[in-house]
Amino acid sequence: MRPLIKEILLMKPDTEPRTVYGWVRTKRDSKNVCFFELSDGSCLKNLQVIVDKEKYNPESILAKLTTGAGLEVDGMLVESPGQNQAVELQASEIKILGEAPAETYPLQKKRHSFEFLREIAHLRPRTNALGAVTRVRSAASFAVHRFFQERGYYYVHTPIISASDCEGAGEMFQVTTMDMNEVPKVDGKVDYSKDFFGKSSSLTVSGQLEAEIYALSHSNVYTFGPTFRAENSNTARHLAEFWMIEPEMAFCTLEGNMDAAEEFIKYVIKYVLDNCAEDMELFNKFIEKGIVDSLKSVVNSKFYRVTYTEAMKELEKNADKFEFKPSWGVDLQSEHEKYLTEQVFNGPVIVTDYPKDIKAFYMKMNEDGKTVRAMDVLVPRLGEIIGGSQREDSLEKLTARIEDMDLEKEDYWWYLDLRRYGSVPHSGFGLGFERLIQYMTGMQNIRDVIPFPRTVHNAEF
Repeated sequence: MRPLIKEILLMKPDTEPRTVYGWVRTKRDSKNVCFFELSDGSCLKNLQVIVDKEKYNPESILAKLTTGAGLEVDGMLVESPGQNQAVELQASEIKILGEAPAETYPLQKKRHSFEFLREIAHLRPRTNALGAVTRVRSAASFAVHRFFQERGYYYVHTPIISASDCEGAGEMFQVTTMDMNEVPKVDGKVDYSKDFFGKSSSLTVSGQLEAEIYALSHSNVYTFGPTFRAENSNTARHLAEFWMIEPEMAFCTLEGNMDAAEEFIKYVIKYVLDNCAEDMELFNKFIEKGIVDSLKSVVNSKFYRVTYTEAMKELEKNADKFEFKPSWGVDLQSEHEKYLTEQVFNGPVIVTDYPKDIKAFYMKMNEDGKTVRAMDVLVPRLGEIIGGSQREDSLEKLTARIEDMDLEKEDYWWYLDLRRYGSVPHSGFGLGFERLIQYMTGMQNIRDVIPFPRTVHNAEF
């Protein structure tokens, strides 16, 4: 395989000619020499290429060395007199593989607004910031799999199309093959028996319920795949399509769940800090000053653990500080979560035992009958980054909870069967991958940490 630029930059000068591939990032011309920098996306730094115009004289070629052009360059790797790199390439032959006319190529300036770059999602990975996001996202993905695989978890591919609503929220994208101009109806209602699956089906909001099936046969499993929410929210925090990481663990209580979540978040952050130092320094310098030290602090912190009731008491002491007034029974808002992590505990916090009325049906009921064995992991700057719970393993209690929330029991017959046959204590959590990337990079808009954002009125790329 051809060496990547990140590998070439670590090489020593030699006497063997080599061929390098990449795209032109910048170009400087003088009377006798042409300098241009080449990137192949493998690292933040570029490889400087030197062209001696007296030795290399096809001016027609040099004129086409514009930003964005794809090249094949033959030359010798020599010691660089500059301070920014140890080596540079002395070009002997240049082949233009793909031109990028300067009059139409959109990425001419060194800096563009992220808003502008969202309009050209097909080109934005070529910029420094979005290129760095791509590499961090890739490293974090690898760390996710490595964490679970090293600990004996099995990776389960849960379905994208589902007939169950995990959250009970109803904000789902329907999947159908029916002609929308001639929808079959019976007694004024849609006749789903005529549809492809024979029933109402949607894109999944979570792989959790299906993951529980495999946890109750293989002990420890995890999912990592796309999920969908049809929430009509056009904000910097919401996507219609995003990736979720959802481990499920049999013979595991809430305490074990908290231990796993804390270990997991620290592992992924540390892996990125160790393996993407150059990219992280870009975010540290230009996006969120101090973010590297902030992340190191999380890795080295002991996560505080408090109940929802204890947390609410702390918030109520300073109720006048908040736009949304805290009181027992209401869900924590982002401002509450940040206050707890940044003002009260000065570090990551795991809040447990939430009121049952603000949590999902599958969470295990506490003996008080008012709260469930839920947990949220909160981190400074962001707030909630992980949500999870011990799952209800009692058939009787789970059935009652489904009925209390007016869900269709028939839709969850198989989920109830898991409690009917060999039910055991089990727990799990979910982490939105884009929120994690946003947290680690400091990027302000979640649309800038996913390659192709799907949002309200936006599905072009």
